[in-house]
Amino acid sequence: MSIHISAKKGEIAKVVLQPGDPLRAQYIAENYLENAKLVSKTRGIFYYTGIYKGKEITVGASGMGFPSIGIYSFELFTEYEVETIIRIGTCGAYTTDLKLFDILNVENAASESTYAKYAWEIQNEVLTPQGNIFNVINDTAEELSLKTKSANVHSSDIFYRKDQNIPAIAAQYKCLAVEMEAFGLFANAQYLGKNAATILTVSDIIPTHENISSDEREKALQPMIELALESAWKSL
Repeated sequence: MSIHISAKKGEIAKVVLQPGDPLRAQYIAENYLENAKLVSKTRGIFYYTGIYKGKEITVGASGMGFPSIGIYSFELFTEYEVETIIRIGTCGAYTTDLKLFDILNVENAASESTYAKYAWEIQNEVLTPQGNIFNVINDTAEELSLKTKSANVHSSDIFYRKDQNIPAIAAQYKCLAVEMEAFGLFANAQYLGKNAATILTVSDIIPTHENISSDEREKALQPMIELALESAWKSL
């Protein structure tokens, strides 16, 4: 048992899907996994382990931001011997070249955050998915005839900011969208020699203020969830 996850040893699968929202983890477990068991609910962060097409998969929340995903992914990797984490979440598009409901397989995460530097002495401001799971996701999307885009994203510490212009680092690395967790996950995986990827659904177009309504989100996120599950299954 870790500090923040109360599951017993052996109750977490080797592959974990990690949405930010605990209720989204619950939704995935209840609608996609067979014999799903709630194995941790410490601090209201739910983790479920169940069976998908005959293989064991865990789904559990990361919370928001680098500090939160940093804690949960580190404990999953080190305390529960998880080999692969696939983050699934939403993002805001910096450009109208992206449309609502587009699915991104994150190729690079650029950040001005000090997380990687001070946690692991990783100096890079751009981090990549770890292991081969990025390629597995691309291959799986093609098999499912699901259109995805390999993309650079800005991983930000900040949700609200005074300056509404695209941050310099996002412009420098041609980041199409912004989110708050991929860089931290990739840093942990790089340091620990684990596998990690991030799949995102575009939920907001920042220049036009378009967004997916709360009523649309459940249906809108299904293709991403199914892609992540199929990719997780193939990686086992």
